[in-house]
Amino acid sequence: MADDKSFAPDEERPSGEEMLERVRWEAGAGARGRLRIYLGMAPGVGKTYAALQEMHRRKERGTDAVIAFVETYNRPKTIEAIGDLDVIPRKKVEYRGVTVEEMDTDAVIRRHPAVAMVDELAHTNAPGSDRRKRWQDVQELLSHGITVITTLNIQHLESLADLIQSITGVPVRERIPDRVVDEADEIELVDMSPHALRQRMKHGNVYPPAEAERALTQFFREGNLSALRELALRKVATAVEEDLEHYMRQHKIEAVWPAGERVMVCVNAELEAQQLIRRGWRMADRLETDLIAVFVETPAWARASPEARRQLAENLRYAEELGARVERVRDTDVASAAMRVARERNVGSIVIGHSTHGRFYEMFRGSIVRKLLRLARDIDVHVVATR
Repeated sequence: MADDKSFAPDEERPSGEEMLERVRWEAGAGARGRLRIYLGMAPGVGKTYAALQEMHRRKERGTDAVIAFVETYNRPKTIEAIGDLDVIPRKKVEYRGVTVEEMDTDAVIRRHPAVAMVDELAHTNAPGSDRRKRWQDVQELLSHGITVITTLNIQHLESLADLIQSITGVPVRERIPDRVVDEADEIELVDMSPHALRQRMKHGNVYPPAEAERALTQFFREGNLSALRELALRKVATAVEEDLEHYMRQHKIEAVWPAGERVMVCVNAELEAQQLIRRGWRMADRLETDLIAVFVETPAWARASPEARRQLAENLRYAEELGARVERVRDTDVASAAMRVARERNVGSIVIGHSTHGRFYEMFRGSIVRKLLRLARDIDVHVVATR
């Protein structure tokens, strides 16, 4: 069950216009407005209400803030929350003898407020509108220097469409490219427990009683909501981690901050590497953090045998199956390259296999493990004896 009345077919394919808009989105242009997204696990958690409260706070601070589009669904608290905010009149679009109201993007641009609220970012506009998708309208506002506050449910992310359908049994008609969300300046989670949301629905605060009763046995089953909530939490956690990485790179912070503290496994072309990957996975699972599998390709790898190449591919595929993020880097120094990746990814623990080379080899060639231990001043290194 969706919370909008968009005009999207069951299976969407980007039109030429939408592809052009995506290219423009990636290219960027001039001084842009900022995009703030209120993200929720499902309709009814209070995204629109939270966005309206933020609009009031900005207006009280003297900011020129207007509502470009808000969908109330006749919910009393949402209607009340609009209050004295300026509302841009909607544009009427004729479609098959029916008059449909959409956001008047041109009117918002002419008004040119500092901040505009645009509800339901994943909405598909009525045929005949200037742009096919509302996120494209938002892109237009941002390109004119207007900051946008918007709302979105996790189910609408393009990359999650198949997963959401398998969880809920409901096909996702409204989809938004992940890049639109990934490039947002701020993502704020509007969270609520599945039980609390179901209670809100039972009290008639989300849908009319008859519709709510049907929804509670379909899309809004507690198991569905728990899965959707986890996806929303993960999305926000990933955004926070990326912001932290960007901040650390920008400020040239080399020390590992104890936030996230991912686990990294150094992988080679030996079968025993899969044992290391399993050890790393157990650590990451216990710490409830991400796992990274890294292979450093030195110049000597160019002379690797077909069997070694096959085994490496198998090891990296095994890591991916366990949910690890796989990275291949080229360098002449394995230890230095591995440590560079660890610092860039804010790794807290490194898992590496015990050296199988003899003492004379290490005397002349050096020990990767020993050098890694020397470089890892603030990162734990777990040297695992492979069997």
